[in-house]
Amino acid sequence: MADRASLKTHLASSAPVRWEVAPQPVAYPDAIARMDHEVAEIAAGRASELVWLLEHPPLYTAGTSADPKDLIAPDRFPVFATGRGGQYTYHGPGQRVAYVMLNLHSRGNDVRGFVAGLEQWIIATLAAFGIVGERREDRVGVWVRRPGREDKIAALGIRVRRGISFHGISINLNPVLEHFGGIVPCGVSDHGVTSFADLGLKTTMAELDGALQQTFGQLFRIRTEQ
Repeated sequence: MADRASLKTHLASSAPVRWEVAPQPVAYPDAIARMDHEVAEIAAGRASELVWLLEHPPLYTAGTSADPKDLIAPDRFPVFATGRGGQYTYHGPGQRVAYVMLNLHSRGNDVRGFVAGLEQWIIATLAAFGIVGERREDRVGVWVRRPGREDKIAALGIRVRRGISFHGISINLNPVLEHFGGIVPCGVSDHGVTSFADLGLKTTMAELDGALQQTFGQLFRIRTEQ
Protein backbone atom coordinates (compact mmCIF):
# COMPACT_ATOMS: atom_id res chain seq x y z
CA MET A 1 0.00 0.00 0.00
CA ALA A 2 1.21 3.52 -0.69
CA ASP A 3 2.64 5.36 2.28
CA ARG A 4 0.74 8.14 3.98
CA ALA A 5 2.72 10.97 2.37
CA SER A 6 2.18 9.71 -1.17
CA LEU A 7 -1.52 9.07 -0.49
CA LYS A 8 -1.91 12.61 0.82
CA THR A 9 -0.40 14.03 -2.37
CA HIS A 10 -2.37 11.68 -4.62
CA LEU A 11 -5.77 12.16 -2.95
CA ALA A 12 -5.57 15.89 -2.23
CA SER A 13 -7.91 18.36 -3.92
CA SER A 14 -8.10 22.13 -3.92
CA ALA A 15 -11.89 22.15 -3.46
CA PRO A 16 -13.43 22.54 0.02
CA VAL A 17 -15.12 19.53 1.58
CA ARG A 18 -18.34 19.91 3.57
CA TRP A 19 -18.38 18.17 6.95
CA GLU A 20 -21.75 17.29 8.46
CA VAL A 21 -22.77 15.39 11.61
CA ALA A 22 -26.33 14.07 11.89
CA PRO A 23 -27.76 14.87 15.36
CA GLN A 24 -30.08 11.84 15.41
CA PRO A 25 -29.93 8.28 14.02
CA VAL A 26 -30.79 8.20 10.31
CA ALA A 27 -32.98 5.51 8.76
CA TYR A 28 -31.08 3.58 6.12
CA PRO A 29 -33.46 4.35 3.20
CA ASP A 30 -33.24 8.05 4.08
CA ALA A 31 -29.44 7.86 4.04
CA ILE A 32 -29.44 6.20 0.63
CA ALA A 33 -31.79 8.85 -0.75
CA ARG A 34 -29.59 11.62 0.62
CA MET A 35 -26.44 10.09 -0.85
CA ASP A 36 -28.09 9.63 -4.25
CA HIS A 37 -29.05 13.30 -4.24
CA GLU A 38 -25.63 14.51 -3.13
CA VAL A 39 -23.79 12.38 -5.69
CA ALA A 40 -25.93 13.83 -8.48
CA GLU A 41 -25.36 17.38 -7.24
CA ILE A 42 -21.60 16.93 -6.87
CA ALA A 43 -21.31 15.28 -10.30
CA ALA A 44 -23.23 18.20 -11.85
CA GLY A 45 -20.99 20.75 -10.16
CA ARG A 46 -23.83 22.17 -8.08
CA ALA A 47 -22.47 21.05 -4.69
CA SER A 48 -19.11 20.59 -3.03
CA GLU A 49 -17.84 17.26 -1.76
CA LEU A 50 -19.30 15.94 1.48
CA VAL A 51 -18.35 13.78 4.45
CA TRP A 52 -21.49 12.87 6.40
CA LEU A 53 -21.15 11.37 9.88
CA LEU A 54 -24.12 9.55 11.37
CA GLU A 55 -25.48 6.59 13.28
CA HIS A 56 -28.16 4.18 12.10
CA PRO A 57 -30.81 2.32 14.08
CA PRO A 58 -29.96 -1.41 14.32
CA LEU A 59 -29.91 -3.01 10.86
CA TYR A 60 -27.99 -5.29 8.54
CA THR A 61 -26.84 -4.39 5.04
CA ALA A 62 -25.93 -6.74 2.20
CA GLY A 63 -23.24 -5.60 -0.21
CA THR A 64 -22.86 -6.75 -3.79
CA SER A 65 -20.83 -9.82 -2.74
CA ALA A 66 -23.12 -10.93 0.12
CA ASP A 67 -23.66 -14.67 0.48
CA PRO A 68 -27.19 -15.48 1.74
CA LYS A 69 -25.85 -18.16 4.08
CA ASP A 70 -23.97 -15.45 5.99
CA LEU A 71 -27.26 -13.97 7.17
CA ILE A 72 -27.69 -16.09 10.28
CA ALA A 73 -30.68 -14.30 11.84
CA PRO A 74 -32.71 -12.74 9.00
CA ASP A 75 -35.58 -11.73 11.29
CA ARG A 76 -33.50 -10.03 13.96
CA PHE A 77 -33.14 -6.59 12.38
CA PRO A 78 -34.19 -5.07 9.04
CA VAL A 79 -31.98 -6.19 6.18
CA PHE A 80 -31.20 -3.82 3.30
CA ALA A 81 -29.63 -4.74 -0.02
CA THR A 82 -27.18 -2.03 -0.99
CA GLY A 83 -25.02 -1.26 -4.00
CA ARG A 84 -21.77 -0.86 -2.11
CA GLY A 85 -19.02 -3.42 -2.41
CA GLY A 86 -18.57 -6.06 0.26
CA GLN A 87 -20.76 -8.54 2.08
CA TYR A 88 -23.00 -8.35 5.17
CA THR A 89 -22.39 -5.78 7.85
CA TYR A 90 -24.17 -4.46 10.92
CA HIS A 91 -24.93 -0.82 11.67
CA GLY A 92 -26.39 0.49 14.89
CA PRO A 93 -26.13 2.95 17.78
CA GLY A 94 -22.62 3.39 19.11
CA GLN A 95 -21.05 2.88 15.70
CA ARG A 96 -19.83 5.90 13.77
CA VAL A 97 -20.66 5.68 10.09
CA ALA A 98 -18.92 8.10 7.71
CA TYR A 99 -20.39 8.39 4.23
CA VAL A 100 -17.77 9.90 1.95
CA MET A 101 -18.87 11.64 -1.25
CA LEU A 102 -15.72 12.75 -3.07
CA ASN A 103 -15.02 13.56 -6.70
CA LEU A 104 -12.51 10.95 -7.78
CA HIS A 105 -12.03 12.71 -11.13
CA SER A 106 -10.12 15.39 -9.25
CA ARG A 107 -8.24 12.79 -7.19
CA GLY A 108 -6.57 10.70 -9.87
CA ASN A 109 -9.52 8.43 -10.79
CA ASP A 110 -7.79 5.74 -8.73
CA VAL A 111 -10.45 3.71 -6.90
CA ARG A 112 -7.90 1.33 -5.41
CA GLY A 113 -5.85 4.25 -4.12
CA PHE A 114 -9.00 5.82 -2.70
CA VAL A 115 -9.86 2.63 -0.80
CA ALA A 116 -6.29 2.54 0.53
CA GLY A 117 -6.79 6.13 1.61
CA LEU A 118 -9.95 5.22 3.53
CA GLU A 119 -8.07 2.43 5.27
CA GLN A 120 -5.26 4.81 6.17
CA TRP A 121 -7.82 7.33 7.44
CA ILE A 122 -9.22 4.73 9.82
CA ILE A 123 -5.77 3.62 10.95
CA ALA A 124 -4.63 7.20 11.60
CA THR A 125 -7.82 7.94 13.53
CA LEU A 126 -7.40 4.86 15.72
CA ALA A 127 -3.78 5.82 16.35
CA ALA A 128 -4.95 9.11 17.86
CA PHE A 129 -6.42 7.01 20.70
CA GLY A 130 -3.48 4.63 21.04
CA ILE A 131 -5.15 1.82 19.06
CA VAL A 132 -2.96 0.00 16.55
CA GLY A 133 -5.17 -0.78 13.57
CA GLU A 134 -3.88 -2.92 10.73
CA ARG A 135 -5.07 -3.91 7.27
CA ARG A 136 -4.93 -7.44 5.88
CA GLU A 137 -4.47 -8.45 2.26
CA ASP A 138 -6.82 -11.43 2.56
CA ARG A 139 -9.77 -9.71 4.27
CA VAL A 140 -11.36 -6.29 4.29
CA GLY A 141 -11.58 -3.81 7.13
CA VAL A 142 -9.19 -2.69 9.84
CA TRP A 143 -8.07 -5.16 12.49
CA VAL A 144 -6.73 -5.08 16.03
CA ARG A 145 -4.42 -7.72 17.46
CA ARG A 146 -5.70 -9.35 20.65
CA PRO A 147 -4.08 -12.10 22.74
CA GLY A 148 -4.28 -15.15 20.52
CA ARG A 149 -6.57 -13.58 17.90
CA GLU A 150 -7.41 -10.60 15.73
CA ASP A 151 -10.68 -8.66 15.93
CA LYS A 152 -12.26 -6.27 13.46
CA ILE A 153 -12.86 -2.71 14.67
CA ALA A 154 -13.79 -0.97 11.40
CA ALA A 155 -15.36 -1.80 8.05
CA LEU A 156 -15.48 -0.11 4.68
CA GLY A 157 -17.34 -0.45 1.41
CA ILE A 158 -17.81 2.04 -1.39
CA ARG A 159 -19.62 2.61 -4.64
CA VAL A 160 -18.69 5.03 -7.41
CA ARG A 161 -21.20 6.72 -9.72
CA ARG A 162 -20.24 9.28 -12.36
CA GLY A 163 -16.83 9.50 -10.73
CA ILE A 164 -18.26 10.34 -7.29
CA SER A 165 -17.74 8.00 -4.34
CA PHE A 166 -20.42 7.19 -1.80
CA HIS A 167 -21.02 4.84 1.12
CA GLY A 168 -17.77 4.74 3.13
CA ILE A 169 -16.56 3.48 6.50
CA SER A 170 -17.81 2.47 9.94
CA ILE A 171 -15.91 2.41 13.23
CA ASN A 172 -17.10 0.59 16.34
CA LEU A 173 -17.08 2.98 19.29
CA ASN A 174 -19.45 1.30 21.75
CA PRO A 175 -22.11 -0.66 19.83
CA VAL A 176 -23.73 -3.79 21.22
CA LEU A 177 -21.21 -6.28 19.84
CA GLU A 178 -23.64 -9.16 20.30
CA HIS A 179 -25.72 -7.64 17.48
CA PHE A 180 -23.01 -8.70 15.03
CA GLY A 181 -23.94 -12.30 15.85
CA GLY A 182 -26.86 -12.25 13.41
CA ILE A 183 -24.46 -12.23 10.43
CA VAL A 184 -21.02 -13.39 9.40
CA PRO A 185 -19.51 -9.89 9.30
CA CYS A 186 -18.01 -9.24 5.87
CA GLY A 187 -17.95 -13.00 5.28
CA VAL A 188 -15.16 -13.55 7.82
CA SER A 189 -16.04 -16.25 10.36
CA ASP A 190 -12.60 -16.97 11.81
CA HIS A 191 -12.21 -13.66 13.65
CA GLY A 192 -14.20 -11.57 16.09
CA VAL A 193 -15.40 -7.99 16.35
CA THR A 194 -14.21 -5.37 18.81
CA SER A 195 -14.80 -1.72 19.70
CA PHE A 196 -13.24 1.17 21.62
CA ALA A 197 -15.32 0.18 24.65
CA ASP A 198 -14.37 -3.49 24.33
CA LEU A 199 -10.72 -2.41 24.34
CA GLY A 200 -11.31 -0.48 27.58
CA LEU A 201 -11.41 3.03 26.11
CA LYS A 202 -14.06 5.48 27.35
CA THR A 203 -14.11 7.66 24.27
CA THR A 204 -17.03 9.89 23.32
CA MET A 205 -18.50 10.10 19.84
CA ALA A 206 -17.54 13.78 19.73
CA GLU A 207 -13.92 12.89 20.45
CA LEU A 208 -13.95 10.27 17.71
CA ASP A 209 -15.51 12.76 15.29
CA GLY A 210 -12.81 15.31 16.08
CA ALA A 211 -10.08 12.79 15.31
CA LEU A 212 -11.82 11.72 12.10
CA GLN A 213 -12.00 15.32 10.91
CA GLN A 214 -8.39 16.07 11.76
CA THR A 215 -6.94 12.96 10.12
CA PHE A 216 -9.21 13.35 7.09
CA GLY A 217 -7.95 16.88 6.58
CA GLN A 218 -4.37 15.70 6.79
CA LEU A 219 -4.85 12.90 4.27
CA PHE A 220 -7.49 14.09 1.79
CA ARG A 221 -7.61 17.86 2.26
CA ILE A 222 -6.02 20.60 4.25
CA ARG A 223 -9.39 22.08 5.24
CA THR A 224 -12.95 20.88 5.83
CA GLU A 225 -15.99 23.11 6.15
CA GLN A 226 -18.89 22.60 8.54
